Amino acid sequence: MSALVATRAPLGRQLRSELRWIVRRPRTVIGLASLCLVPILAGIGLWFAVDGDGAAGPGLAAIIAGNGLVLPVFTLFLALPLLLPLVGAIWAADGLAGEAQHGTLRGLMISPVGRLRLLGIKAFGVATMTLFAVTLIAFVGTITGVVLFGGQGMLTLSGSTLSFGAALGRIVLTILLVTVQVWGVAAIAMAISACTEHPLVVMAATMAGVIVFAVLGVFSALDWLHPYLLTSAWEGLIDVMRDPLPTEGLWRSTALAGCYILIGMSLAAMRLATKDN
Repeated sequence: MSALVATRAPLGRQLRSELRWIVRRPRTVIGLASLCLVPILAGIGLWFAVDGDGAAGPGLAAIIAGNGLVLPVFTLFLALPLLLPLVGAIWAADGLAGEAQHGTLRGLMISPVGRLRLLGIKAFGVATMTLFAVTLIAFVGTITGVVLFGGQGMLTLSGSTLSFGAALGRIVLTILLVTVQVWGVAAIAMAISACTEHPLVVMAATMAGVIVFAVLGVFSALDWLHPYLLTSAWEGLIDVMRDPLPTEGLWRSTALAGCYILIGMSLAAMRLATKDN
């Protein structure tokens, strides 16, 4: 009789299984390889610009010459508006909608895992892979920047120069800040993914939302709305390149992303709790 009693697999084994399931998908490997090309192509392009004219452009690109540790920060900000949200949306879409499309979500929902635990495992997979993707871009960007431009220190937008150790600290801080922002987008994508069986719908709806938010952030007549738009906080992340480090804007943007994470995961949990088998 005891053989008929359903047992629950250890949480650690379930989390490892989820990560293996994500990593083994061909689209994951192709996507991560494509992300590695972003800092390499950006570095080569900036190297030619600096070599030819002595200036690579406005903003962070203007201080890239002889300042290779800026490249990973520049690349992350370059990828944040569209590329990284798309990556997060893809993994979130595969997590629930993809499972439903292939008919495996039904089996997972009637298993003894529990629906909220299932959502937590899926969210863990998306969050971990997002952090890995952002870290991978920064790592490749750091290597590329040091090779092409040197890496003795980091010239900030305030005009001061940080030591190599302090520069690495700023890069790590940028990784964490950008990851939390992408988590906010992915959480909303998870909520949409819980409501459909079509991953393409999740990706399209999520990216459409990101684009609409960016457009709304342009109009000054909607200043009252800007503090609530996730994309409006992304420009403030450039403060990570100032010295001394201003923290108010960074904390505000992180708190806003945390609200989106809470809302998105709550909606996804509500939908899974009431979803028919």
